[in-house]
Amino acid sequence: MVRINRMAKLFDQVLVIDIESTCWQGPPPYGQISEIIEIGLCTVDMARLERIEKRCILVKPVRSQVSEFCTKLTSLRYDDLQTAGTLADAVSILKREYRSIDRLWGSWGDYDRRQFERVCKELTVPYPFGRSHLNIKTLYALAHGDNKEMGLDEAFERAGRPLEGRHHRGVDDAWNIAGLFCDLMRRMRTPVG
Repeated sequence: MVRINRMAKLFDQVLVIDIESTCWQGPPPYGQISEIIEIGLCTVDMARLERIEKRCILVKPVRSQVSEFCTKLTSLRYDDLQTAGTLADAVSILKREYRSIDRLWGSWGDYDRRQFERVCKELTVPYPFGRSHLNIKTLYALAHGDNKEMGLDEAFERAGRPLEGRHHRGVDDAWNIAGLFCDLMRRMRTPVG
């Protein structure tokens, strides 16, 4: 008899992630790529549907520079990232401290998943997550009966809630997305009728 030792998927927490990457007003300059420079993380306790931790993991870019456009958008400057760890360091934190391979993770849209996959491949860093990704942007549209997805700021306007912190900072956006996610899950758990 062959025994397969598999870790069960953990549903005690969902990791809500929002990343910021180097960006430009147009395509990247020659020889540069768009790299992850911030991983915003908010853990959600699924039993209580509460946000339990807000964390910012800064990442030092190795194949790009932080443009003026990027700084205006995110507030992150080149100097802010000089003492940050590598993407491999950040992946290690996600795996070790948050068991990211064993837990469901979600983001507002599919950009964060695709960007993680692409950048990890290009920099030969192991992908930090399992196969399951929750597109909270799509879930939000489905829960509201919309025929299209909307931006985070528009979703907050609809919910009648102000965005907390600075929009386009991964740590604040992850916190805000997690708040919407908790609200959606509460609605889904509330019996109809």
